[in-house]
Amino acid sequence: MAALSDVSLALKSGDRLGIVGNNGSGKTTLLRVIAGLIPPDRGSVRSEGRINNLINLNLGVQSQATGHQNITLKGLACGASRKQIEEKRDEIAAFSELEGFLDLPVETYSAGMRMRLSFAIATAFDPDILALDEWLGTGDQTFRKKTTKRMRSFVDSASILVLASHSPELIRQNCNKALWLEKGRIRMLSDPDAVLNAYADEDDPLR
Repeated sequence: MAALSDVSLALKSGDRLGIVGNNGSGKTTLLRVIAGLIPPDRGSVRSEGRINNLINLNLGVQSQATGHQNITLKGLACGASRKQIEEKRDEIAAFSELEGFLDLPVETYSAGMRMRLSFAIATAFDPDILALDEWLGTGDQTFRKKTTKRMRSFVDSASILVLASHSPELIRQNCNKALWLEKGRIRMLSDPDAVLNAYADEDDPLR
């Protein structure tokens, strides 16, 4: 059985697409295909501009490399130039609150420190197209306030947003289109209220 089948859609600047579906419906797979992490077996994906993804923050982190080296490597993976990376380096260090640790190998970091560094790098470079698997908030309560504000700004900067989420309210608040995936196929593509209401009715055991 294919993870995705006969999925065809087009998005333009200003579009915010929310993706819903049960676990295993193909939401994350579709995000990975859009982000270029998985090549499709058939068909094609056409995009213009920088694609950034927040699907797996730890993807591409080199444990034996230093924090500074990871800023460079992950920045390049985000499509940023070396000049753009250097312009953002101090800001990434300050936001992550890891200024005193960035010359050390990431393998010496705690899990929380790794997450802060990865989040700071991933959200430092404004994307043209953003593929997002749920809304990210990371760290302790104080740091989470910073990430919430940064996520809002980061999402708003994207020309196109593709957001997979189990939260209807998150999709209603952030999206102007919604896609319902079922067993790897498009069940419905319409405005968020129409899709979310139909999806909720399908999921309602008392229906």
